[in-house]
Amino acid sequence: MLVSAQEMLTKAKAGHYAVGQFNINNLEWTKAILLTAQECNSPVILGVSEGAGKYMCGFKTVAAMVSAMVESLNITVPVALHLDHGTYEGAKACIEAGFSSIMFDGSHYPIDENVEKTKELVAICKARGLSLEAEVGAIGGEEDGVVGMGECADPDECKRIADLGVTMLAAGIGNIHGVYPANWPGLSFSTLAAVQEKTGTMPLVLHGGTGIPDDQIRKAIDLGVSKINVNTECQLVFAAATRKYIEEGKDLKGKGFDPRKLLAPGTEAIKAKVKEKMELFGSVNKA
Repeated sequence: MLVSAQEMLTKAKAGHYAVGQFNINNLEWTKAILLTAQECNSPVILGVSEGAGKYMCGFKTVAAMVSAMVESLNITVPVALHLDHGTYEGAKACIEAGFSSIMFDGSHYPIDENVEKTKELVAICKARGLSLEAEVGAIGGEEDGVVGMGECADPDECKRIADLGVTMLAAGIGNIHGVYPANWPGLSFSTLAAVQEKTGTMPLVLHGGTGIPDDQIRKAIDLGVSKINVNTECQLVFAAATRKYIEEGKDLKGKGFDPRKLLAPGTEAIKAKVKEKMELFGSVNKA
């Protein structure tokens, strides 16, 4: 059974740890993350971008697959199925499709429009028992063709959005999606501290978790981050393990071309990376 992310993130905020959102791209990705969460006895959030949702044949297909896998694999830890960087239309579609958590990314709108659209979605999500994430200050890098420079959010604007009753808030603090460049200056902890002061007990979200040094991750958690998004890192280890399998010619031996064998090293690499991140975030045995 899928659950709202509200309870797991409220506990994380109070307990000074973070719950990982790991984005899914297909069945192998989903299975690997669910099994690792169960093994680690950790709550988990499965993130789905609108692009990945289309790739997996639509939001209804994704919700049906994840719900069935939770049941078939006997997953007992809390699992939230979460729309990542949703548009206004995408958010409404995922609500109808059976997602248990929604992100509306209104950071590219003027703040007043972001407030109005978020306010409407707060009412819909609360009526259905779903969690809602909002965003202020665009996250840098590229996510499904949307490019941002890595802004630092205005703490006062963050408070306006938080006061609407959202479950969690993503505030830009210089973080980016994808691989961080060598000259990246690091997270703006002064911005994060100011946002935390304005928003109080609101769980804060750190996007672009790939490539941020571990010490900065730990400091961000200390300053109120309760949800950390990981996507690129799992893609990189999956690609590297799959490349190694093929370069070693294992796909040419026996039935090494069988997709269940071909994709196995990459799947195991995802499991190892997710476990590593859960240990770093402090969510192991917090289910």
